[in-house]
Amino acid sequence: MGKISGARQYPSSSMNPSSRITRSPLFLLIISLTCFFLLYYTFSPSTSTNQLPTPNFKANQPNLNPNVHYSFVDSLELFLKKSRIQGSSDDTVSDSATEDQQQVRKLDDLIWKSETARLYDDERSLLFNSPVRVYVYEMPAKFTYDMLWLFHNTYKETSNLTSNGSPVHRLIEQHSIDYWLWADLIAPESERLLKSVVRVHRQEDADLFYVPFFTTISFFLLEKQQCKALYREALKWVTDQPAWKRSEGRDHIFPIHHPWSFKSVRKFVKNAIWLLPDMDSTGNWYKPGQVSLEKDLILPYVPNLDLCDTNCLSESASKRTTLLYFRGRLKRNAGGKIRSKLGVELGNADDVIIEEGSAGEAGKTAAQTGMRRSVFCLSPAGDTPSSARLFDAIVSGCIPVIVSDELELPFEGILDYRKIALFVSSSDAVQPGWLLTYLRSIKSTLIREMQDNLAKVCECKC
Repeated sequence: MGKISGARQYPSSSMNPSSRITRSPLFLLIISLTCFFLLYYTFSPSTSTNQLPTPNFKANQPNLNPNVHYSFVDSLELFLKKSRIQGSSDDTVSDSATEDQQQVRKLDDLIWKSETARLYDDERSLLFNSPVRVYVYEMPAKFTYDMLWLFHNTYKETSNLTSNGSPVHRLIEQHSIDYWLWADLIAPESERLLKSVVRVHRQEDADLFYVPFFTTISFFLLEKQQCKALYREALKWVTDQPAWKRSEGRDHIFPIHHPWSFKSVRKFVKNAIWLLPDMDSTGNWYKPGQVSLEKDLILPYVPNLDLCDTNCLSESASKRTTLLYFRGRLKRNAGGKIRSKLGVELGNADDVIIEEGSAGEAGKTAAQTGMRRSVFCLSPAGDTPSSARLFDAIVSGCIPVIVSDELELPFEGILDYRKIALFVSSSDAVQPGWLLTYLRSIKSTLIREMQDNLAKVCECKC
């Protein structure tokens, strides 16, 4: 079966856009909350975590905002230095059932009054002209700052520890969307990047409630039983909140960006809005009814590689002599089994590089060099339908070739991925000779157009 060059293909009727679940208005609110901020950081470079800070990094990247820290480790260092030491004042509620019911009723009345005032008394806040109003819970430090300090104090020690073949600290960084979002939400208003969202300090004024629990850090850096205990404590803390009881969590945002994080208690927060790396409709990671395009939002991974900016793209154009590049683990589960088949099919081609490797410092250097010397970068499914490799390819100016039949992409309603990536079904990709014939048939004018589009995406400030 042939493909239209650059066009997204849907192998089955269930993946046709016209048959997908329509996203709710709430989904559109979440997009407005995250679009600017997440694209800004996702397609920005990361610095090496072995040096803090990296000398002259911004001087070598003339397009970067000198007032913004782009490295997770550098930003976290500054954030923790500036952050106040939390005292005993937070949003923890009492265990009294009677008092609990009274708090729910009180909050319900206050929200009704606030919404009525918005609707009838303030013409400036009518409907679409009003920013999204988010209440950020003040959680006990063990759920927030303690988790960040745990990473900060151990990331050098964990650089050689692995989880399923990948360095732990690198996995945490590529799932650090929860940090970037929270850090901006609680920053002083004059320093915030996300202007379409207003942080409110009274719960009755909120459209949404953000739960700043670092589920990924706790999963990777705590002992298994310690992690599960903390998950249970966080669950009780959140579900005791009057706002949660009032809506059963439907207006609460939970960062669950690693597919293993918060897994033991997910079923109790299935009504909440989850921030996810993908939807994984195979059922390997999320139980039926837990995730949905109607309520949840797919967010991008933070790239492992540095941004290839305008100058880099210009310099690398003549050096892209490799047709197709892949570096990563070839043995994966679920949909990722396609990787070993592709390795066998493509491994002996002259202008193709298929390498086994992980995401350590040496792996980062090798992957960055390989992607910047390649026209196309293979992005097959892993243990889950998505992987950070797609975003590594984007920031490297290498056209992604996506082989993942169950993949749902971040911001598909905003970003037309057909302009920057090729979509190939698994059945076509493993046919002898098919994929390389297809790639070699793509005209150079279309390749240049897609490369230009990749550069525009990386410059996007939404």
